[in-house]
Amino acid sequence: MNPGRRTAGEGKARMAVRVTQVEPGSPAARAGIRPGDTLAQIDGGEINDMLDYEFYTAKGEFPVLVDRDGARIELQVKKEEYEPLGCDFETYLIDKHHSCKNKCIFCFVDQLPRGMRQSLYFKDDDERLSFLFGNYITLTNLSRRELDRIKLMHISPINISVHAVDPALRVRMMHNRFAGELMPRMRELAGAGIEMNCQLVLCRGINDGPALQRSMEELAALWPQVRSVAAVPIGVTRYRDGLEPLEVYDQETAAQTLDQLVAFGDRMEQQHGERLVYPADEWYFLAGRPLPPAHFYGDYFQLDNGVGMCRKFYDEFAAELSRPHRVHLPCRADTVCGESVYPLIVSMADALMKKYRFVQLRVHCIKNDFFGGNVTVTGLLTGQDIAAQAAGRMLSHRLLLPGTTLRSEQDVLLDDMTAEELGARLGAEVTVIPQDGAAFARAALGLPLE
Repeated sequence: MNPGRRTAGEGKARMAVRVTQVEPGSPAARAGIRPGDTLAQIDGGEINDMLDYEFYTAKGEFPVLVDRDGARIELQVKKEEYEPLGCDFETYLIDKHHSCKNKCIFCFVDQLPRGMRQSLYFKDDDERLSFLFGNYITLTNLSRRELDRIKLMHISPINISVHAVDPALRVRMMHNRFAGELMPRMRELAGAGIEMNCQLVLCRGINDGPALQRSMEELAALWPQVRSVAAVPIGVTRYRDGLEPLEVYDQETAAQTLDQLVAFGDRMEQQHGERLVYPADEWYFLAGRPLPPAHFYGDYFQLDNGVGMCRKFYDEFAAELSRPHRVHLPCRADTVCGESVYPLIVSMADALMKKYRFVQLRVHCIKNDFFGGNVTVTGLLTGQDIAAQAAGRMLSHRLLLPGTTLRSEQDVLLDDMTAEELGARLGAEVTVIPQDGAAFARAALGLPLE
């Protein structure tokens, strides 16, 4: 990259880092830092966000420059190494979230209907959230300072949305002129010892086939710094008016792509002892094939991308079912799931009822009328679809609701319906089930989740 050229995110004004609270008795309090102070420097380093703050406060002793009432004051901090300094700020990141400047042809946010809560329409592309929470970033919105900081602080691993390594194709798919600079940046990070997990959202006839093969080959050349690559099929809703037309995968094309992904993974496993490339579970459902065994997924690097999630869930369920349990009868329950995973969940319910013949578990297959398109995963179900399709068909007064349908705060579904409101609509008590097959088995048997 030409260092003299300004890239996306370059030249942003530095925001004031104002301390809102100081924990009593903390190193910050002992050093004399007060609420209302603005942090100018810590140990000689500028503080722009939480990563800077954590990095420069890790040592046991350092100076802090604060701005207070128009004056700059130097304070000395003494503490245990890695002991928290004890300051709070207006936001967790200190800085604002970095928004995405791409206009990807497959972006799910662009396919949302109007009228949903505002936070769902925000697109982040934030390297700090990648490190802290596992979010995926594209590197197109990363400034030179931020790239150098990743190397300096050795922020690793980071998760990268690749989609295509061919520069022209990536620019076309992401509608960002910096998108073609991906591989030089990834090679730079790899050279600095930064580990990367990657994601390919595959669009039929666009970045699959030969383009996919090239992507896998070039990413594999960065092994072991590139630790894993997840390949997921595009999700298309019915709200694509004005967006580029995209063709979804059918059984035949899904099987072709799956064969290509598995064959490459087989080759990597022979060469390196690790598959590197992992197909999302959805490819197997689309192709009508059984899920691979657990050892296929190694250390389950890509669970958040739906890679191996169903295999892990099933194995946890089967292990719990193999243990002896005392069930208080009668025991009846209902649960819901998306169309793609319905056959798997039904097979689990059948296994449970075969072993415990006086237990009844009804699985409701919920069609995603809210989003439409080819959206069939459980995690994108809404309360209104569940309520409309399960009403009048409930076997019991207990609903086992997959926790993946709720946002991270575990309070509301995508359409802002609470679990309690859904239960009231169905006349059922709702138990939220974490993404854990053992917990699902125990809940179905009327036992505590843990």
